[in-house]
Amino acid sequence: MKHPGTPWPAKVVAALVVAYALSPIDLIPDFVPVLGYLDDLILLPLGIALAIRLIPPTVLEDCRRQARENPPRLGLGLAGAVAIVALWLWALYALYRCLA
Repeated sequence: MKHPGTPWPAKVVAALVVAYALSPIDLIPDFVPVLGYLDDLILLPLGIALAIRLIPPTVLEDCRRQARENPPRLGLGLAGAVAIVALWLWALYALYRCLA
């Protein structure tokens, strides 16, 4: 979405899809059996597909080429995972001490 050739409608659709995915408000509440999750399973992929279709093929190919040439570096992956696990273990221990 940072590519200067990305049209604004594609950016708007992508932002709306992300907002809908993160929003606690759904068209059909999740506590409704089956249908509650079905709207997420249908609307999110359709929104992503629409956003991709709105991007011109030349821009999409240029972005894919840049992604192949410059893969993301995940330098803190293991350290971050260890920190998160340690935090959860500490929280569980604190909860145990509080309840015991």
